[in-house]
This record gives sequence, C-alpha cells and structure tokens, in this order.
Amino acid sequence: MNAINNYIEHTILRPDSKIIDIERIVKETIENNFFGICINPNYVEFAKNLLKGSNIKIVTVVNFPLASNTIKTTLFQTTEALKFGADEIDTVLNISALKNKDYKKVEYDIKKTKEVMGNHNLKVILETDLLTKEEIVIASKCAVAAGANFVKTSTGFVKNSIGATVENVRLMYKTVKASGVEVKASGGIKDFKSAMALIDAGASRLGTSSGVDIMLGRDKNV
Repeated sequence: MNAINNYIEHTILRPDSKIIDIERIVKETIENNFFGICINPNYVEFAKNLLKGSNIKIVTVVNFPLASNTIKTTLFQTTEALKFGADEIDTVLNISALKNKDYKKVEYDIKKTKEVMGNHNLKVILETDLLTKEEIVIASKCAVAAGANFVKTSTGFVKNSIGATVENVRLMYKTVKASGVEVKASGGIKDFKSAMALIDAGASRLGTSSGVDIMLGRDKNV
C-alpha cells in the first residue's frame, strides 16, 4: 500500500471559495505531498500558475453537482478545463438517464466526455446517496463500458448526504476491478481511520477537504 498522502486529492468545491482558500490548499498540498488538489473550474488556471514546476495534479469537475448539463455543455466545460491546465476531470453521471433506465444515454455521455480528454483520467461520480445498490452496480458497469478511468462515490452536495461508505466502495470496487477501472471515495472523509477503511475497501483515491486532519491522524496512529 502507498503512503496515505498519495491517495489524497485535497478538495475545495464550495461555491463561496476565495483566492485565499485556493492558495491555502495548494500550500497544504505541497507541504503534505498530496497526490493533487480538486477545485472548481474557475480556479484551474490560477492554481496551475501556483503549481508550476510541481508534480501535483489539478483535478476539476464538470456537469457538477446536479448532472443537469446537456452533453454539449459538458464537452465544452471539459475542453475548457483541460485548456486551462486541468490534469483530471470528475464528471457527474447522467443520473436522470440512469433512473429512466436509459443506460445507452448514460454510457454515451461518459464515452463522449472521455473522447475529448485524450490520456487524461476521467472519473465518473455516481452520486451513491441517490442510488440503490443495483443502480450502483449498473452505473459502475456503464462507466467501465464507456471507457472511464475511475468511478467515484459522491459530489458532497446532496442534502443530508452520507457520502463515501465502506459498503458502497467495496461494491464499486468489486464491480470494476476486473476491468482495471479504479475507485475514488469522496464525501464525508474526515479522519485517518475512515480514510484507511475506504482504502482497505478498494479506494485508490480519496477526495477530501480534511487532508491535513487525516495526516495528523496518521501521525497519531504510527
């Protein structure tokens, strides 16, 4: 197992985030040698300049958080984000299409997004709080079939969201592991113990705003 800092995408996706917040998470990410940061698209270019000469990855989100874009809008967002310096893209799965059992549309949107990304990783957010266990499996299989690199649990924006759970991460991992697709756990990851439980369940990335607290917890558990 890699050191836990290598799993962490230090995240700030609040709509009220300010430049000072982006500067803070970039500083904390450098200090803790996290895998990357996950930020809204409007700050990608700013963060790219702060991270010049660094190996830290910039992750951003599209079709976020409501999954209400048309595919043309999502493709435009994706292309713009990559142009400004994003290394990876997290997109929200077409939840309404999934609920309507229009699985071809679910796959189509993911496939078209991946096609404009080249070798950049695409993560598909399932929004597990809104899905049944059967739908989590179906959504994961759609992401695999469409060429995604990761499936991801949550946006963190659903009201009364539980976020990433060991049970759901384990189910997602079991569904995708044979394909080589990976799992990103996000939503409600606050401490070292919960982070390690999600890694043990199959997560190879963690999206969290509590990266520093997780590292402090690690130090206490050494």
